Amino acid sequence: MTLCIVNIGQLVSVSGPARPRAGPELRELGLIRDAAMLIEGDRIAAVGTYAEVRSRIAPGATVIDAEGRCVTPGFVDAHTHLVFAGNRADEFERRIAGATYQEIAAAGGGIQRTVKLTRAASEDDLLAAASRHRDWMLRGGTTTLEAKSGYGLDRDTELKMLRVMRRLNGEGPARTVPTLLAAHTVPPEFAGRRMEYVRWIADELIPEVAAAGLARSCDVFCDDHAFSVDEARIVLAAAKQHGMSLRVHAEQFRPGTGAALAAELGAATADHLETATNETLIQLRDAGVQPVLLPGSVFALGSTQYPPARKMIELGLAIVLATDFNPGSSPVPSMPFMLSLACVLMGLSPAEALSAATINAAWSLGLGDSIGSLETGKNADFLIHEFSDYRELAYFIAAPMRPRVFIGGREVTP
Repeated sequence: MTLCIVNIGQLVSVSGPARPRAGPELRELGLIRDAAMLIEGDRIAAVGTYAEVRSRIAPGATVIDAEGRCVTPGFVDAHTHLVFAGNRADEFERRIAGATYQEIAAAGGGIQRTVKLTRAASEDDLLAAASRHRDWMLRGGTTTLEAKSGYGLDRDTELKMLRVMRRLNGEGPARTVPTLLAAHTVPPEFAGRRMEYVRWIADELIPEVAAAGLARSCDVFCDDHAFSVDEARIVLAAAKQHGMSLRVHAEQFRPGTGAALAAELGAATADHLETATNETLIQLRDAGVQPVLLPGSVFALGSTQYPPARKMIELGLAIVLATDFNPGSSPVPSMPFMLSLACVLMGLSPAEALSAATINAAWSLGLGDSIGSLETGKNADFLIHEFSDYRELAYFIAAPMRPRVFIGGREVTP
């Protein structure tokens, strides 16, 4: 099938070097005006001005008129907890009344609450819930998303969650990239036996998951109410030994909780980093670790301490924006809202935010050679927006935008 998108008022190609973008590169969007894009099958065959592409449009091609609107790559959400049962709306109400995230967790709520519900749910029930969450994301323009386990904390449920991700990816239309997060918190049955749980993840679960090809990456929540740096090192070292990419929840509530470990082990990402120090950021930069910034969780927790995004850019870190969609600290599925938060509360420009939510996010998942920008040979994952200027993505905050979503050259209607 040949498809051609014509009359594109502003095409945001995000073209550039075959690597994550840092520093001033984040503002270089590769804008093309009066543009056209030619697609053969599921791949981009040509991108340029209409005058440049016109001669390549075959007589039988399907032509879509973009009506002068803006076209961007599909969003890549590089940190979500997509698969879970139930919700925690009551805890949301408690936080509004003054309870902290840590207080709720200490009282048996938080992650443990969702673990109980997710263990009790069938695989089909989890698939139905995850599909609903995925469709919310699709409507906002997310075409690829990472998804973590971590609401099972036992063999059967962790594997069940990962199988749901595999089914979701197989059914499409969005691309789902699975991550093992059994080291999310210590389950109640291992209370007082923390190291036994850590060793079980490292010695039994990781080898089984890796052998079955159920997860591309392994993540650890490194924090005072989760896992220590030493415990996290055991899990991540085992994952690295089994060929898995590494990701770390780090420095969310206080410094010294995991970012240096991410640098030490050569992790793909360190996520959160609200409390990261300059020294730690330099370690991450020098190790090539990408920071994944999650302003939705800061916003939803009612906090005011956002990650030091401007400092990261000044230091040359290849930042990523993601939702952290989850039932507790960030029930926020919208990538456009992340762009708004990043601009208004973290000081990013609209261009920097868009690069962080597309090409840099793609590289953080090891997919930058096939998605994240609109360049010849890449997957035809793109959005035709309702507006003509990419800056409107962040400017119209929480607007009910409904872009036309294309994945692999096919229009998707969630």
